[in-house]
Amino acid sequence: MPAAALKPKPLPTQSTAKRPVLLDLPYAPVEKRPLPAGRPRDWYVSHNRRLKALRLAIALLDSGVYVPNQARNETIRSTAERIGVHAPSDTTCHMVRALMRYSR
Repeated sequence: MPAAALKPKPLPTQSTAKRPVLLDLPYAPVEKRPLPAGRPRDWYVSHNRRLKALRLAIALLDSGVYVPNQARNETIRSTAERIGVHAPSDTTCHMVRALMRYSR
């Protein structure tokens, strides 16, 4: 018997299901660990900005915004308010659109 026949069939995703798949929200956030000490301040700022942009990009994708030109600054900021994150700067909004652009 071929190995492919032994693999279980994956569960349907939102894009392949016949009916909408219910998401089991809210997810419990992962346990935070302290950041490494001794780095320059700019490293911490950019690290936190990347994390925030990633959270916002995921929230936008979950809410149905799939392409960067749909994600205007106002849309990103209203999503941030909805998920309980401080309003992002223009730089962070630009980073969110870049993440959405290159994730394809």
